[in-house]
Amino acid sequence: MMDAVSRQTAPVLEKTYQFVLWVVPTVEKFPRSQKLLLSDRIQSSVLDVLEGLVEAAYTKARAPILARVNLGLEKLRYLFRLAKDLHYLDLRRYEFAARALDEIGRMVGGWRKANHVQEA
Repeated sequence: MMDAVSRQTAPVLEKTYQFVLWVVPTVEKFPRSQKLLLSDRIQSSVLDVLEGLVEAAYTKARAPILARVNLGLEKLRYLFRLAKDLHYLDLRRYEFAARALDEIGRMVGGWRKANHVQEA
């Protein structure tokens, strides 16, 4: 039988994985001048979030990892906002990214809360 944390893990990992699948080709369309800066930073950050979630799924000391993931999500929010303001992303793609990051953030928050309850 799955515990509360395990039930949280699969959906957030899948949602994040699907977001990564969307992010990589999306940021590849940024101007060539941004390939080594904003595009790479976004790709690295989103992969760091995915890796952090996988790491949290396989360890008992989840709290610091989930806190790091949460911070990574906040950084991504700003990076996507910057991409929109620089006109590398249209409003539709920015809204998609913002909604996905919000949903992933809520899922991570739920996982953090469930983890805190189990530790207490």
